[in-house]
Amino acid sequence: MTAKVLDGEIISDRLDDVRLYDGVRTRRIFAFFIDYLLVAVLMIPFGIVVALLGVVTLGLGWLLFGILFPLVALIYIWMTLGGPEQATVGMRMMGIRLERIDGRRVDGMLAVVHSVLFWAANAILTPLVLLVTLFSDRKRTLHDLLLGTVVARAGKPGLNA
Repeated sequence: MTAKVLDGEIISDRLDDVRLYDGVRTRRIFAFFIDYLLVAVLMIPFGIVVALLGVVTLGLGWLLFGILFPLVALIYIWMTLGGPEQATVGMRMMGIRLERIDGRRVDGMLAVVHSVLFWAANAILTPLVLLVTLFSDRKRTLHDLLLGTVVARAGKPGLNA
């Protein structure tokens, strides 16, 4: 993948095509809801394990219920968004993926930091922080701007619906 420098920032040539950002905002929203549902479903087996652990430890293991949802969500993000596809299951269903502006791969740690910044920004600034996508280049959110990432359509421009 080739890259060029624009305003002091290295930009991947593939990410210059405006067709990669068509419908990304809507696709991100639907992907978020799909992923949230999948994490909720994943909570069932993990919840059973924690419940059994609580019985074995005479109630001490039940303290894990307080951190169970964030823990399951972060593992899910690490494995999917930080994986080879650079997309969660919901993002793959919506035909989008997370990419770094400089063209390098997204690793698990960057994926987790991306997710944590999203939730922190929403908790502090309310979901109105997502209005940044209306005014930023490539429909990037605040956490995308901070981390040098962008969510774009997967595949080659013009080939995916």
